[in-house]
Amino acid sequence: MKLLIKDKGKYRLNKFVDWVIYMFFYTIVLICVSSFFKTMYIDDSHYYIYSFLIVLIVYFLDKGIKPTLVKLTMPLTAITLGLFYPFINLFILKMADWILGSHFDLKNIWIALFISILLTIINFIVDKLIIEPLINILKKESEKFE
Repeated sequence: MKLLIKDKGKYRLNKFVDWVIYMFFYTIVLICVSSFFKTMYIDDSHYYIYSFLIVLIVYFLDKGIKPTLVKLTMPLTAITLGLFYPFINLFILKMADWILGSHFDLKNIWIALFISILLTIINFIVDKLIIEPLINILKKESEKFE
């Protein structure tokens, strides 16, 4: 399996490797946030499995429902100068809460909003501090063999 793929002159990570990195860091963030805020409950019986399952559900909702939500709420997001966008992420988190039932509970809507903003920030940080440097390292290594 190739880690680095050259696509239209740009380098990118293999999609599976990219996905695994994001899932790992999102799970770590979710675990840390749930330990800081008592209004966010993750079932203790299989804490890490449920944390990963939450991240997995949020990922699939992001890929499936979020594009439609963004298009439907574009006028509202434009009027609020982008301030409504975190509420779309909040809606995705609340849907994950509904899907998992008693295994995941967001009791405070404002903490859930903070979590959605934090996940967006972490996405940016992972991209800039981990993914891009990893691509640069792999790019330099692959250029040695060309």
